[in-house]
Formats: sequence, C-alpha cells, structure tokens
Amino acid sequence: MAGTLQTLILSPATTKTVRLCPRNIQFSSLGTRLSFCPVKIGPRCSTLRPITACEASGQVGGNDFAPKTPRKGKVGNPFSKFVADNFLPLALIGGVALGLANPSLGCLADRYYLSKFSTFGIFIISGLTLRSGEIGAAAEAWPVGMFGLGSILLFSPYFSKLILQIQLQPQEFVTGLAIFSCMPTTLSSGVALTQLAGGNSALALAMTVISNLLGILIVPFSISKFIADGVGITVPTKQLFKSLVLTLLFPLILGKMLRESFRGLADFVDDNQKLFSRISAVFLSLVPWIQVSRSRSLLLMVQPEIFLVAIGMGIVLHLFLLAFNAFAIRCLSTVTGGGQSVFAKKENANAALVVASQKTLPVMVAVVEQLSGAFGESGLLVLPCVAAHILQIIMDSFLVNIWLRKDAASNSLKVA
Repeated sequence: MAGTLQTLILSPATTKTVRLCPRNIQFSSLGTRLSFCPVKIGPRCSTLRPITACEASGQVGGNDFAPKTPRKGKVGNPFSKFVADNFLPLALIGGVALGLANPSLGCLADRYYLSKFSTFGIFIISGLTLRSGEIGAAAEAWPVGMFGLGSILLFSPYFSKLILQIQLQPQEFVTGLAIFSCMPTTLSSGVALTQLAGGNSALALAMTVISNLLGILIVPFSISKFIADGVGITVPTKQLFKSLVLTLLFPLILGKMLRESFRGLADFVDDNQKLFSRISAVFLSLVPWIQVSRSRSLLLMVQPEIFLVAIGMGIVLHLFLLAFNAFAIRCLSTVTGGGQSVFAKKENANAALVVASQKTLPVMVAVVEQLSGAFGESGLLVLPCVAAHILQIIMDSFLVNIWLRKDAASNSLKVA
C-alpha cells in the first residue's frame, strides 16, 4: 500500500487521563481520508474507538466500501399533525359546539362587538401579509375580478327564484335563504381561506371590498326584483357604507402601511406566514361561535326535521354556486387562451371560486332589520342563513385542505 503510515505509540496505563488527537491518516491509493476521534485512556481503559471514514471512497469495489446507514426520521404526534392539517375546520366546528354548549359567553362577546373586532383583525393581517407584487398580480387578473363581481352581484341572485319554488313551513326559512343568495360575498372568510390556500389574496381582497361597497346599492334592487315583486325595500345605505369602510378598508390600509413603514415587521410576517394564518382562522371561528350563541334559543323552538331541511337547502345553494363558478371559470379559461389565460392560473381560479361562491351574513342581517317584518319574522328569516353561513365556511375549509394536500403531494413528487 502506497503512502506513509504514521505509528501511534500508546503509553502504559497511568492514573492520569491522556487525550490523543492524532492527525488524519491518508491512503493516497484509495483517496479516502480516515480520522480518529479523541480517545481517553484511563487506568482501566486502553481501547481505541472505531475508525470512521470522513469521505466516501471513490471506488465501488474493495473492502473499503461500506454503504451508509440511512437515518430514521422523527415521527411526530399523529394527533398534533391532524390538528395542524385541519386547524381551520376544527376551529369553526369548535366555535359552533361552544355556542351550542354555552351561549352566554357568545352573547357576551356579541354585546361587546367582538365579531367586528375579529373582522378588523382579519383585514389588518391581510394588509400586513399583502406584498406589493401581489397588488400587481391582482391588477393583471382584472378579468377574473370582473367575473367574480358579476357572479356575486348579478348572476347568483337568480338562484333566489329557484329557492322560492320550494314549499316549507315556516315560509320564512325559504324567503330568508332567497334573500341570502342576493347578498355580496363574505367580509372575511373568503379572504382568509384564499390566503390559506395560497391563492391570489390581493384579488380576493379587491373582490370582497368592491362587492360589498357596490352591494349596498345593488342589493335593494335585487331583492325588489327577485323576491318582493316590485315592493320598495329601504336599506340603511349610509350606516352600512360607514361600517364597511371602518371594518374593511381602514384595517386593510392600516396593515399595509405598517408593513411598508417597518421593514423588520414585514420580514417577521413573511417568516411566520403559518402563525398569522392560524390567527386569522381563530378570528374567523369567532363568527359562527357568536352567531350560534345568539340563535340557540330560537333554534330550540323549531322542529328539528324542518330545520334540517333548511340546512340541506343552504348546503345545496352553496354547492350550486361552487359548481356554477367552477364551470364558468373553466369555460372562460378555454375561451380566453387555454393554459395561458389568467383564468387558468390556479391562484386566480381558487380566489375567484372561493370568494364568488360565498355570501355574507352581517349585511343580510342589516337588511332584514330594515324590512320591519315585511317578509315575516326576522329571527326565522335569519336562522337558516346563520346555518348556511357557517356551513359554507366549513365546506370551503375542507376544500382548501384538499387543495393544500394536492399541492404538498405534487411538490413531494417534484422533489423525488
């Protein structure tokens, strides 16, 4: 064997501990470098540790080749992994369960306007996480935004005609869902779900803000045309507009200003996207908790089978909206250039599908309060819409989870 082998001379055992740190031994013929670890030699210990290779041999054959033993990955707690993967739907279901079990806390939270603070918090987080490049992406996707606005304010109210064909007692359940279909999109859940899905959050924000502001003007005409058969409906335009500006536009602009003013804050938010997504999910879960707490006493007065039918109607309405928007997005993508179309981009399509398929409850409640019983008991009009509002968020949260798992699976295949 070529090369020079250094000789290690070990002293006899002494009462003192001796540390040996010999230089690396090199074998030039194999190109492999071997090293010794420091060895303690005491009165009853005179054994060297095994020699390990610091670099793999360049040769395949020979006695010096030894395959590496793969390390075992750490196995996490299955329960914590399940909670992490399904945090949003679990938070929403937990809010519903808490409202049914102990409505007093939810009613107390409603008394202090906690739902408005939660919406304010969601849009502050939206502003903090909104990158300037995303605003440009939303501007490029303006055809998708125009479709979303048309679907929310012009096309979906036509579903109210189909809903009104259903005969159910009390009739307020049917009328309430018909009014619900004429509403603009949700104030916060559509944006939060789009962010969780990795969609075009700036586009979702634009559709949410614009549809709710325009909805103040369009909703009265929609209700008059599709439901009231020409009866004039008075809507508190000034109050709704002020409320939407304070709970949507102001926190969104404030969050964006804070992000642009403090670079360290922007870096912190970007490095903790998952944390802020979960905070948004907690804020979002406050909505069903408060709504269920408020409606629990009225819910117990309704026959269970009738209320289940109303819940089924709300589920079918949301499924129809999802199917309609998905089909329309697919058709528009084919017509406007196929794979190169802005409708074909997954981020834009996901944002439009989620935001355009949801309906807001707070605006619906504000409208019903101004009807002065023209369509029946206000509580019965709102009750099925509370269930439909909660169920659409839960259904879409599971849909977002499916998208995230598909993305994770495709990313793992690309890495492999």
